[in-house]
Amino acid sequence: MKLNKIFYRIFLLASFIGVNALVIFGVSSVLSYLNTGADRSSMLHREVEMEAVYLPKVEWGSLENPGRPMEKPTLQDIEKDYLSAWHVRNMAFMNNDRYGLSDYYTDSARVRLYEQIDLNLRQGNWFKNTTLEHHPELDFYSEDGTLVVFTDHNVSSYQEVYKKEELLFQHDERKSYQVLMLLEDGFWRIRHLKELPKVSPKQITVRNLDSLLQKVAPMKGVNYYPRDSPWATFGPKFNNSIINNDFGVIRKMGLNTIRIFVQYEDFGAASIVPKKIELLRKTLYLAAANDLKVVITLFDFYGDYDIPNWTLTHRHAETLVKALKEHPALLGWDIKNEPDLDFDSRGEQRVTAWLREMLVAVQKWDSLHPVTIGWSSPEAATILANEVDYISFHYYRKVDEFEDAYKLLKKAAGSKPLVLQEYGFSSYDGIWNAYLGSEDTQAAYYEEIQGILDREQLPFLFWGLHDFKEIPTEVVGRLPWRKARQQYFGILDIDGNPKEAYPFLNYGKKN
Repeated sequence: MKLNKIFYRIFLLASFIGVNALVIFGVSSVLSYLNTGADRSSMLHREVEMEAVYLPKVEWGSLENPGRPMEKPTLQDIEKDYLSAWHVRNMAFMNNDRYGLSDYYTDSARVRLYEQIDLNLRQGNWFKNTTLEHHPELDFYSEDGTLVVFTDHNVSSYQEVYKKEELLFQHDERKSYQVLMLLEDGFWRIRHLKELPKVSPKQITVRNLDSLLQKVAPMKGVNYYPRDSPWATFGPKFNNSIINNDFGVIRKMGLNTIRIFVQYEDFGAASIVPKKIELLRKTLYLAAANDLKVVITLFDFYGDYDIPNWTLTHRHAETLVKALKEHPALLGWDIKNEPDLDFDSRGEQRVTAWLREMLVAVQKWDSLHPVTIGWSSPEAATILANEVDYISFHYYRKVDEFEDAYKLLKKAAGSKPLVLQEYGFSSYDGIWNAYLGSEDTQAAYYEEIQGILDREQLPFLFWGLHDFKEIPTEVVGRLPWRKARQQYFGILDIDGNPKEAYPFLNYGKKN
């Protein structure tokens, strides 16, 4: 009994101490909050960091002005709030919602925005907008540091106009604006955004196309993944020795080119992971050491072409292009692998608009290497034929139908060079291929199609070097008839031994 009383008193004492500790912690937290300046991002409607969703290219011109010198931290704040104003405006017109506008526009500036939103609601209209480039130049920065005026030259923008759910039209444009921003409560807000009547001429990227295309004509090569890491060349199994050995095999075959793939999310999306660039650069150096050229596909396993995300994909591509464009092993850029397969789910207009803008951007960032798109069929390859430097197409149909499809494409292409960027035949002979495949039939396929390619002098990249033990489910799904066939497209078997098709692709022996 006495022991129970002791435990009871201990329990009461511990409860008293615990309750008082919680009270003291709560009071201290409140005092800490009241004595700490509120975080700026928490004061605004910024559930999502702006940097993660909207990253147009900004290049400031002259900062000379009749007022005070511009401080670097202030310029960074102005740029950040200015871009945020554009982003919030774009979202407001897409959703016809005033949400967030008061954070980045003064009272008077919001009047016209609200009027436009109200009009859109009445008419059932809405817009998807983005800006891709800004070229601001400082005009005036007041002595007291609360007013700034600048001219934003040649703002590159893109817009889709909708009536309810119907896409009415798309257009891109370049406009210049005079901008006045005021510092209010620690924020730079737009007071005036006035469109200017005159726009500077669009800069034309000078490219020596004849020189670029000299690199395409001799192309004989293969789409490459290492044997033990299919669709994950730059993953945890990256191995210099394995890749170098493979490149030696490719070169010994008398081939001169490989095509490799960058997966958007794997590389860090808009914020490229530095380690991934280093692995890509190492691969290029190994290619150079084996006298091979490299075509880099910038977007693989990417299918979101929505306008609000365009600036993110531009930062992804720009980072890669500028980091690698001077590498001696680089042959050129492939914008996207088989984008026409996304037409049904994403819409042909949207996909081709994204491709067109990306083509222009990559050609501007790198004027020394040709740019193409990897279409899934000869029929799709006529799309944007005038915009690409050379036309790339894939072919996995019957070989006896190839020449007719090729001749139609060649006629449509005119003088534009053609490359058969993917083709091949699976040697899988199991039930999931109706027992139609074998090493014999694969060899017969290559014997026939290589004869056509040699006769037509058509540059090619076959699929692929290795058979694979496993195919990632995310590549072809879980259906066994798709996975099984995909495992056996190589001309080297799972153990690395040449298959019967090997001699027909051995140009080292042919030469």
